[in-house]
Amino acid sequence: MLTGADPVREARDAVDSISSDRTGTELGSALPAESRVLVIGSPYNVACAVLNRPDIDTMVVDAAGEGYELLSTLQRRDRSCTDVPDWGVGAAVAECDIVLVEAEAAGPDGLLARSGSRAAVAVAANSGIDVWAVAGVGRFLPVRMWQAMLELPTTTDPWLSDTEFVPISGIDLVVGPAGLVPVAEAISTSDCPIAPELFR
Repeated sequence: MLTGADPVREARDAVDSISSDRTGTELGSALPAESRVLVIGSPYNVACAVLNRPDIDTMVVDAAGEGYELLSTLQRRDRSCTDVPDWGVGAAVAECDIVLVEAEAAGPDGLLARSGSRAAVAVAANSGIDVWAVAGVGRFLPVRMWQAMLELPTTTDPWLSDTEFVPISGIDLVVGPAGLVPVAEAISTSDCPIAPELFR
């Protein structure tokens, strides 16, 4: 909207792009049959994927009380799921096949995800468990926009923040609108334009 000549049209296009985002569908197709996945909280695209895969066993980490929504929906639909308290994330990671980390924003060196994700990724790396980053439409930012986002003021105590930085080195694959792709391919592209107005 900030970079286009017609803000109204750009707004409609943005809504259409988000509404037609295939990330959840692609993730659902990419998950191996009868696998056990671990997810932090109730991220939208991950929820779309696991709710449509009755063979998937989902371990939901109740990070800051935010796993309840996904967990209750899985239970209502009679899906296999496990309620994991946030203090049990390390032990739970060791019991899963894939850790799914949904990015709220991402850049060339990492992503911002729900707090608790960094610990899960670190344990996965130590245990030889795959980590997939889930990044929907508009989540991978150009370098300038990404750096500006990282410089935004946050809480003085990082352990009280809702989101945290997860190094890209801990990610094995990325799932986006185009499906499952290598990390190098994902970080080399961005569907988000730079808006100079944000830097004035």
